Amino acid sequence: MSHNNDLPILPGATLGVLGGGQLGRMFAHAAQRMGYFTAVLDPDADSPAGRVSHNHIHTDYADIDGLARLAGLADAVTTEFENVPAPSLEHLAVARPVSPGASAIAIAQDRIAEKSHFTRCGVPCAPYAAIETAAQLAAVEDHLLPGILKTARLGYDGKGQQRVGTRAELVDAWQATGCVPCVLEKLLPLEFECSVILARGRDGQLVHFPPQRNLHRDGILAVTEVHPLNMPKTVAQGAINSAKSIANGLNYVGVLCVEFFALADGSLVVNEMAPRPHNSGHYTMEACDVSQFELQVRTLAGLPLAAPRQHSPAIMLNLLGDLWFPAGDDKADKPVSPPWVEVLALPGVHLHLYGKMEPRRGRKMGHLTLTGATLEGVRATATQAALLLGLPAVSVTGLP
Repeated sequence: MSHNNDLPILPGATLGVLGGGQLGRMFAHAAQRMGYFTAVLDPDADSPAGRVSHNHIHTDYADIDGLARLAGLADAVTTEFENVPAPSLEHLAVARPVSPGASAIAIAQDRIAEKSHFTRCGVPCAPYAAIETAAQLAAVEDHLLPGILKTARLGYDGKGQQRVGTRAELVDAWQATGCVPCVLEKLLPLEFECSVILARGRDGQLVHFPPQRNLHRDGILAVTEVHPLNMPKTVAQGAINSAKSIANGLNYVGVLCVEFFALADGSLVVNEMAPRPHNSGHYTMEACDVSQFELQVRTLAGLPLAAPRQHSPAIMLNLLGDLWFPAGDDKADKPVSPPWVEVLALPGVHLHLYGKMEPRRGRKMGHLTLTGATLEGVRATATQAALLLGLPAVSVTGLP
């Protein structure tokens, strides 16, 4: 059902978001800065986005009454994470413009459907096999080992993934998942990881940020580095072209992040997509003239998409709950505040804490973005900040 006659939705209206985490919080801040009211639906009474929003509907994502209240308050609705039930988005779309749409979210929720979509768009993925039955497990070809077995649904930040070297390990790993649908991906000689964040409007207009170079630790994004030297130009252009194909193939509306593996031979394979703003795009709030969250507001409200411009080299460091428990003190159960005073004394430091009340190991508590006039200066500051926080060295590129 089309609501194009309702667009554009101008400031003064209310924009809704399903999900109350930090991405919803940053969306709400961007919307409010532009003059919109916001409404958040999230089951957590203490959610980071709910606590900064004008309206917080405290219900489950599938609660029909809660969804009706959201549709009553909001003139359009988006989502801040992909595990919102697609039927909830379909239900809302009967009454209000919803972006991204339920069909795109449903594909992103299922690795098997996602890989089929990438292949249809002509974007190469790692060689893989879908494993949904014992027969498919037995039919896995030898060349796919060693590989990584990933559950088809509900995996993020490295969860639901197991490395397998032999057939016996593969069988054990699949049984350990409870024999749920999985994808086995061949392990490839990885040079580095990168991502592209784009925004696509209802009219098909598409803009994108420069590709980000990313470093993961234990499956969680640790460092993002964005500047013209962060990867070879041919790799950057290939990632942009592939991300555009994927978005156009979905007839996507909203902000989309596509993650890639750059291989030792210079080629790229797509890893996965996130139908929302992304951790690797947080630097856009300080280093670009339009942030990924402003583009999320613009795509949702049907406003024009200005091509974003990066004006400063940037490095983003993720801040996990581990930082509140000083190194070597594993028995400490009382969190200690990290040395923010010393960190904030450094030039070009931007601290974002997400309003999560309880630090826990592995939990994303915030991020630090470092910007400056020169790449050398930004790298030097990032190194100092990492040292103060007790983080490992931060350079993610072997480039000059």
